[in-house]
Amino acid sequence: MQVALNDRQHSLNGKTTIEYINHSPDTISFIWFHIWPNAYRNDQTALAKQLKNDKENKKNSKNKEAGWIDSLKFTIDGKVVATEPHPEHIDIIKVILPQPLLPEERTLISTPFYVKLPSYYSRSGHDGQQYMVCQWYPKPAVYDKKGWHAMPYLDQGEFYSEYGSFKVDITVPSEYVIGATGSLQNKEEYEKYKSIGSSNYINREKGPVQSYNTDKPGQLKTLSYTAENVHDFAWFADKDFVIQYDTLELPSGKIMEAFTFYQPNGNKEWRNSINYVEDAVTHYSNWIGEYPYPVAQAVEGPRNQSSGGMEYPMITLITSPGADNESLDGVITHEVGHNWFYGILGTNERDQPWMDEGLNTYYEFRYEAIKYRSNGAFGEYLPKNFKDLSVSDFQKRIYSALDNIPAQKPIFSSSTDFSNKEEYGDVVYLKTAVWCFIIENSLGQDKLDKGMQEYFEKWKFKHPSPEDLQEALEKSSGIDLNRLFDLLYKVGRFN
Repeated sequence: MQVALNDRQHSLNGKTTIEYINHSPDTISFIWFHIWPNAYRNDQTALAKQLKNDKENKKNSKNKEAGWIDSLKFTIDGKVVATEPHPEHIDIIKVILPQPLLPEERTLISTPFYVKLPSYYSRSGHDGQQYMVCQWYPKPAVYDKKGWHAMPYLDQGEFYSEYGSFKVDITVPSEYVIGATGSLQNKEEYEKYKSIGSSNYINREKGPVQSYNTDKPGQLKTLSYTAENVHDFAWFADKDFVIQYDTLELPSGKIMEAFTFYQPNGNKEWRNSINYVEDAVTHYSNWIGEYPYPVAQAVEGPRNQSSGGMEYPMITLITSPGADNESLDGVITHEVGHNWFYGILGTNERDQPWMDEGLNTYYEFRYEAIKYRSNGAFGEYLPKNFKDLSVSDFQKRIYSALDNIPAQKPIFSSSTDFSNKEEYGDVVYLKTAVWCFIIENSLGQDKLDKGMQEYFEKWKFKHPSPEDLQEALEKSSGIDLNRLFDLLYKVGRFN
């Protein structure tokens, strides 16, 4: 892809060229594409209706700048092809293939596109001249054994996307610092980011920070990024970003990089952000499987009324400006941790959100218990004497309390089954974490870890199902887990 930012009009001009390979056993005659910037276009989209209907969460798009995508002109192998609108959703389009695509055949699809970025809400847009460029390009829907998964963009209910290799060229005014999915290929800019970031990391307790300054003011620059085995690409741009940089050695001896990008007048706890990213990657690598990507990054963004952050492959946006040391560590760890479930395993979050959010919450809680005797669900409301408990006793008390949540839906519910974010969070995040803790106590932590590692190794980059998770845990432990997996359908307390 090639994309250029206009920071006066808050817009993007781009072109994408996709080599699409039909890995299914079926012959296909069309491809559904997500054109999700259109979700921000008016008050009749699925996104707008969902926000309006969530009575318990007053966040909506009123008084927000609209966003959209247009100027699409799809070609296949150089020839213009027909498209058809989705019968219900303006953020989905059908691209008609000029001839059927047989199994393992490939075709080259291209289109220009123009995006007007909305003012920032629900994950994407701009806040002045800070840019959160997410859900921004035409993206093929997933075709699997159940057929096409063409879905509108929603705020509650996340993603299911195809893996691929990305090369993205981003053109911006030279004053901007960019954080993006993947590895920066421009050697001079890359070395500059590392030099500034290393200095800021080493001197993080002293200050003042070293700023990024361009030697070509008023001009444009193009930064190139590459990423392998990812199902999305997001990028963030700001003239004022403070950069931190460090390297981390993983258990295998592999050296990876960590970057963080934050505001000079933002949350002061961001001076510790590299440590949080590295601790998260280290713990998750030990518990689930080694981080396969070359870099992990976190970005400080503007406040989001509905969440503390949002994950993308190799980079996460954190929107918790008031977080203290422990809670910022927790939210960064949670969002970095999504790389394993959302990113590397790539489950269908619209249908089975617990397989990402819930499993990840269990590991976040494990991390917080070990490191702080804290818990993201309770925050400052935990009794102070909990700090004196052993990890085991602390976890028992936390999960006993969480099991009392009066959830009215089972874990095995799709994201669209929930009428509001509070219920969605209680069931998908918290009740799933309780269920995982029951699995841990039934198998033992060592057997659970071994089973999750085998699950991760077998299914990374392959979109596993709940049955695949159960099979991996049973095979590893030698224990029939039907009774425990049946709890996924239970409403109310587990114990």
